[in-house]
Amino acid sequence: MKKLFVALAFLSIAMSVSAQRLTRPAPASPVATSATLDEKIKEAIADFRGKVWIYAKNLDTGKEYALRADEQVRTASTIKLPIMTEVYRQIEEGKVAWTDQFELTKQNKTGGSGILFEFTDGTKIDLKTATTLMIVQSDNTATNLVLDRISSNAVNDHMAKLGLKDTLSLRKIGGGGDAKAYDEPLNKLFGIGRSSPRDMVKLLEMLERGEVVSKAASAEMIAILKRQQYKDGIGRNALDTVPVASKSGSLDRLRSDVGIVYSRRGRIAMAITVDDMPVVQYVMDDMGNEMIWRLSQILQEGLAK
Repeated sequence: MKKLFVALAFLSIAMSVSAQRLTRPAPASPVATSATLDEKIKEAIADFRGKVWIYAKNLDTGKEYALRADEQVRTASTIKLPIMTEVYRQIEEGKVAWTDQFELTKQNKTGGSGILFEFTDGTKIDLKTATTLMIVQSDNTATNLVLDRISSNAVNDHMAKLGLKDTLSLRKIGGGGDAKAYDEPLNKLFGIGRSSPRDMVKLLEMLERGEVVSKAASAEMIAILKRQQYKDGIGRNALDTVPVASKSGSLDRLRSDVGIVYSRRGRIAMAITVDDMPVVQYVMDDMGNEMIWRLSQILQEGLAK
């Protein structure tokens, strides 16, 4: 009898524990409670005094993120990326040659970013040097020399053929060399160039896949972008083991950066523009560059494969 009583007691306890397991709520899933990528982006920009546009894509998985990605924005110096692609197209077709010469004069030198403004009048450089300086040092004089040779209209025709209809080179830096599109009153608001975050990422993706001009030309352009020396936004604090191919731009209350981060979690292409900031600052740690850097980190994590 005693053994029967003990057995019944154990059976009762087991049934009680089993019932508790069935009725007790399951613990919340970590995935269900963690913030989504969109929530993290919105939180990061909540107190930012300016406007933000973003498009990013993991080129290995296709995973993407968009915030006002199809709106047209001022490009500042990021327009130099589309300009470079047209140089390579004209090289491919034999319209220009890398050995074509430019002579620096007081009239064709432009201030701002770059080093050619400091060169002695009469100094000669070739098209290859000008194109490289246009990207690596964002040289404004080099950019204008290149546009004098290939024209903004040719850049825009090339972008249209690539399906990038938001992207336009509108005029030289400091004025002159106006494209046909600059005649439209709305385009005058964009300054030297117009694009959208989605367009810029599409162009980066085509370059990475070897689809702009040729595989060899695309690879050369990516290599130049990897040597770009202004790493205040997307490429800030990037380790040597994480290459970044990018082109940044700064203009009064605007900061922009477009590039590919070659992380172990995928090739993350992104285009980020911040504009309408209340203060004009040309320093590495200005609020625009810092915001772009923060957003780039969130995008890399959120779009990881």
